Amino acid sequence: MSAEPPADRPALTVTEFTDPACPWAWGSEPAVRLLRTALGPRLRWRRVFGILFDETDDPAPDPDAEARWYEGFVRDVTRHTRAPCPARLQWLTRTSWPTSVAARAAEAQGEEQAERVLRRLRESTFVTGTPADTAAGVAWAVHGVPRLDVDALLADSASPRVRKAVEADHAETRRPSREVRELDAPGPHPGRAKELEDGVRRYALPTLLFEGPGGRVCVPGWRPARTYLDAAERAAGTALPTAGPLSADAALERWRSLTLPELKLLTGGHAPPSAAVELPTGNGVLWLHPDESAFHPALREPHPDAAAGSASPEQ
Repeated sequence: MSAEPPADRPALTVTEFTDPACPWAWGSEPAVRLLRTALGPRLRWRRVFGILFDETDDPAPDPDAEARWYEGFVRDVTRHTRAPCPARLQWLTRTSWPTSVAARAAEAQGEEQAERVLRRLRESTFVTGTPADTAAGVAWAVHGVPRLDVDALLADSASPRVRKAVEADHAETRRPSREVRELDAPGPHPGRAKELEDGVRRYALPTLLFEGPGGRVCVPGWRPARTYLDAAERAAGTALPTAGPLSADAALERWRSLTLPELKLLTGGHAPPSAAVELPTGNGVLWLHPDESAFHPALREPHPDAAAGSASPEQ
C-alpha cells in the first residue's frame, strides 16, 4: 500500500460523468452526497456533463406519447433507486444543454452554489416534472437559491467560454475507456458504454472514475454507496478516514432538500428533520428546508415553458 498523503492534499481525484436530466444519475445522488461528505477535502471532485439529450437529436413525432413513455421509464428507474419521481412529466427534456451549461456556469459562484443549482435543475425534472430545458426554465428553477446571482449565472451560461467547456465535456464523455466498452456486468444499469449513432460510444450516466496513488478504478452505472467508498479506498491505496453520520436537521440545513434514501444514508435513521416541509412526489416524499419551500418550483406556479418536444432517451 502507498503511504497516506498529507491531510492538506487530496488523496484522489473523482471524475463524475453525469447529466442533470439522467434518472440514474438522480438516483445516485445519495451515494454521491455520502462520498463527498465522508471523505471531504481528501477528494478533488471533477464533474463532466455528458449531454444525454443532444441538440441534434430528432424531435419525437408525437411529443405527448413520448413524454408518457419516458415517464414510465423514469418510474421504472426509481423503483430501483427509490428516488422521487414526478407525479406527471409534463414534457420530455428537449435538450440537456441549458441545464449543463448552467450547472457549469454556477461553479464560478462557488461550490455550494454550484451544488444547489445542479440539485434544483435535477429536481425540475424529477420532482416538478417541468424540465429546465431553456434559459427561462433554468432561471425559473434556480430562483431563490441562497447567494446565487441569477443574472450572472444566465450571462455566464450564454458565454462562449462556458459553452466550450461543456463541448469539451461532451467530447470526453464520448471517449469511454476500454473497461466500460467491453463491460459485461449484471444489474438494472450495469454501466456498459452506450452505442450511439455512427459507431460513437459514450460513458453510461452516471460513471465515476477514481484516480489516486493506488491506481485508477472505474465505477460505471448505478451502484450502492459501499461500492463507491470501496473504489475510493482502492484508488487511494490506503484506508481513508471518513466523517460520521449527520443529524437529520444538520443534513437538511446543509443540503436544503432530502429524499428518503438520502435521509437513511446520510443520517443512519428514518426520522425526518424536525422543521422540514414535506413535499409528496410520484415516488415518496422530498423534505424541504422551510426557507427552500418559499422558492422551490414545485410549490410555485409552473413555468410557462410547456411546448412539448423530445429526444431519444439513451441513458
